[in-house]
Amino acid sequence: MVYVYINVLFIANFCSWGTTLLMGPGNWLILFFSALYAYLLPLDLQPRVSWTVVGVLAVLAILGEILESAAGAAGVTRLGGTRRGALYSIVGAFIGTFTGAMMGVPIPFIGSVVAAVFGGALGAFGGAYLGERERLHGDRFAIGKGAFWGRLLGTFGKLIVGAIMLALVTVDSIF
Repeated sequence: MVYVYINVLFIANFCSWGTTLLMGPGNWLILFFSALYAYLLPLDLQPRVSWTVVGVLAVLAILGEILESAAGAAGVTRLGGTRRGALYSIVGAFIGTFTGAMMGVPIPFIGSVVAAVFGGALGAFGGAYLGERERLHGDRFAIGKGAFWGRLLGTFGKLIVGAIMLALVTVDSIF
């Protein structure tokens, strides 16, 4: 019976990891489901998720957030962008992600994922460009481009951290 629970945990964590593409709290959901599993699984059932792994997952979830935020902010500020540009970039990424996800619906799953990622990056570009309205077009464009690449790198960095979390908890729950 424990292997049924392990499969449910894997499916929940895998789906959670996928929400990262849509700016969702995927890594935090992996942490939540893994901690819930470790807490609720009866002590006599083995194998189980250890609390040490849950602690490592918490550290990794924090690392993923720092990585995503730092990459996005660095994309704007590295090129001389302001806080307002960085904030607009975040708002633009949020709007672009959901707009992209909706526009990609005609192509099952992959279309929404790709459109969400690139929509978020384009939204970050647009937000940073609009947030730097006192600057010349060339400077605004460069800052927007930095936001675009920062958003892409941040998303992929957070996805990699989430994949490590998913692999770690899956291996721990099986062995």
